[in-house]
Amino acid sequence: MSFTFLFRTITRDLAKVNTCHIQSLHTGLQLLAADKSLLMKLRKNTGYTFINCKKALEKFDNDMAQAETWLNEQAQKEGWNKANKLEGRKAKEGLIGLFMGDKAAVMVEVNCETDFVARNEKFQQLVKEVALATLAHHRNKTQSQGGYVKSVLVGDELNKLSLEAGASLSDRVALTIGRLGENLSVRRAVAVGVPAEWNIGSYVHGGVSGQTEVAMGRYGALVVFQGGEEGAQEVLGRKLGQHIVGESPVSLGNMDDLPCGESETRLLPQTFLGDPSRTVAQFLKGQQARVLDFVRFQCGETASEEAK
Repeated sequence: MSFTFLFRTITRDLAKVNTCHIQSLHTGLQLLAADKSLLMKLRKNTGYTFINCKKALEKFDNDMAQAETWLNEQAQKEGWNKANKLEGRKAKEGLIGLFMGDKAAVMVEVNCETDFVARNEKFQQLVKEVALATLAHHRNKTQSQGGYVKSVLVGDELNKLSLEAGASLSDRVALTIGRLGENLSVRRAVAVGVPAEWNIGSYVHGGVSGQTEVAMGRYGALVVFQGGEEGAQEVLGRKLGQHIVGESPVSLGNMDDLPCGESETRLLPQTFLGDPSRTVAQFLKGQQARVLDFVRFQCGETASEEAK
């Protein structure tokens, strides 16, 4: 065997080895890239930490559906544990959520511990789900009833509400506690439904930007009324809602009631916020309208403040 032949043979074999090694490295890099892509997608879909998402993908051989289900189950278990631990901590921050439907509306209050969490998208998603679940419950319960119907929900009535995915509201709250690490509570909800000739006005103050379907803020009001100029009822309802939020009436009063001074708590004799030269009753007469009922929520207010 000549030296030249031997050299060529060794060179060819080394080239094969290097090619195989490079191909195997290249294949490995593709797998790593795929894992990273799945990890980023799972993280975006669920909002869980990278470490937990990586653990879930490894546990289920990169099966996204199984990984996400497992993450939710673990978060809910963790949430229930956290909920038990955090139960005594005060939750007076949060948001009022208000949704207007077809001749129906709902307003809810969901509380957390800090304003920071109230600005979190996951908390705001919970507020939205509470509002929509309340409206669905109201419609199912009152679908055979006519006229004006008002539903008030608190405590267990709220916790047992079913969400679109079939989970109970209490489970969803626990899941959100697991994600956000603060004590949360769904405090109260009200839903109203009106006949065709009535109207519902609404107003939210201190609103959260970017929210369209469910309006959110620190204060909210619903007002049920009749009359008003055709095509202008929405503006009228908003003006009345602004007054109710700003002046905090606790009862309706009568159209012919006389004002009793700055401490007036009846809506109709109050000085109208939009025109201090008139009372609310005088403003309504000018609009050929009549208020029939209203509800005002202030986030974090105490029971004594509600009853003022």
